Amino acid sequence: MNREYLRWYSQRLHRDMEMLVFGHAGAKVLVFPTREGRFFEYEQLGLVASLMEKLQAGYLQLYCIEGLAADSLYGFHRHPAERIRRHAALEDYILNEVLPLMAAKNPHDCTIVHGCSLGAFQAASLVFRHPHLFRKLVAFSGRYDLTMKVEVFGDLFDGYYDDSIYFHTPTHFLPGLGSDWRLDRLREIDIVLTIGDADPFLDNNRYLSRLLGEKNIRHQLHVWDGRAHRAGVWRKMAPLYL
Repeated sequence: MNREYLRWYSQRLHRDMEMLVFGHAGAKVLVFPTREGRFFEYEQLGLVASLMEKLQAGYLQLYCIEGLAADSLYGFHRHPAERIRRHAALEDYILNEVLPLMAAKNPHDCTIVHGCSLGAFQAASLVFRHPHLFRKLVAFSGRYDLTMKVEVFGDLFDGYYDDSIYFHTPTHFLPGLGSDWRLDRLREIDIVLTIGDADPFLDNNRYLSRLLGEKNIRHQLHVWDGRAHRAGVWRKMAPLYL
């Protein structure tokens, strides 16, 4: 199987960025890591191995990127306004550097966005904001409102709120979408959400599912038994939903 390491300096983020590419052809999958993960996490957790059959057959090609959580959403050394600005800068990097690179390497017309945990939030935020660029969203164990408090998980912005947080939070801006081109494109996308019935973000996933249903956006919400917020379960999910 093809495995390729890439690194370049991003003028948008003012730092070196790294990526691992797995597979040689097929639908392109943009993969976000978890909060503490890096671009090599998907391989380390065994998720690449769980998709080996599809990768070797040329059905999928993975592009595993840096999530920069410690420098943005979880960068508590920064003011909340700067955290969301840094998150927006990562989105700009993806749109203007990563996606063009993916298109140049692989002409396949299907691009999937995928992530686990915080990566699921980042994947969903990207797809719901720019649905015209993607064909599928696969989000495992996500929290789609980083301002909510659940169990040990607090408001990442410490009570601060602005338009940027609103427009990057799926469960905040979706209710306000009326006659919008995004709705039409979202209705064309395959959306898959997974969560465990003992996971802290179960209610948030159900709320997002209800919002999507109210907007006539087709999607799947798969609720697994027990606590599914772990790599062993994600390894079982990946071949089923990607």
